[in-house]
Amino acid sequence: MQAKNLKGGQELLCINTEKVYDWIINEASFDLTLDDVELPFINGTQLTCDDIDTVTCEVETNESEILNREDRPFIIDGTQITLQLVTIQKNFEVTIFVTTTTGATVEAGTFPFTRCEQVVLCAPEGTDVNVTYTDVDCFVCVFNCDDVTPGVGIDLGVTVRLCQSIQSTFPVTLELVADFCQPRDILPFTPVCPTPTIPPQCPVLFPTNGDED
Repeated sequence: MQAKNLKGGQELLCINTEKVYDWIINEASFDLTLDDVELPFINGTQLTCDDIDTVTCEVETNESEILNREDRPFIIDGTQITLQLVTIQKNFEVTIFVTTTTGATVEAGTFPFTRCEQVVLCAPEGTDVNVTYTDVDCFVCVFNCDDVTPGVGIDLGVTVRLCQSIQSTFPVTLELVADFCQPRDILPFTPVCPTPTIPPQCPVLFPTNGDED
């Protein structure tokens, strides 16, 4: 069925949306030191340093917090403008995995950590600053193991790398003239009956002519 053409059916509308005051995309990296990570157990037996082949990590992001925003004057293209120096607290969790010489992988623990970063934005009071991570990764840079000294396990240096989108936004109500959206046409579809086919046969096995040697 063809949808009724609504072309030319315009209306003055009020739309609630968000204005983007400013938007940056940047890359950041953080170093994390983990000392005395306990050697994990497999089947009730604690691993030794000789059992470890590689150590890897995974990182998860938690909600960021805006700690402070401070007005700062800038000269841009000869015009003085007031921007904000925004301090962002970023919260993460890093999980450490140990792969043994036999190929088994076991979790050694999850560790929360926090890092802070400052960015310059047009983000006056009242705006929301939103941080979205487009890519998050980590790798183990330093790995030392000691299963001889009591209470000492794995010492790790972990680097976290991330790509982030940071926006300052504010809810606004917009007035605009717009066309009504139109539904698309229905795609034609004609069922096709399958052609009869002959199933695979087993002439070597069956049927036989009844002759026996």
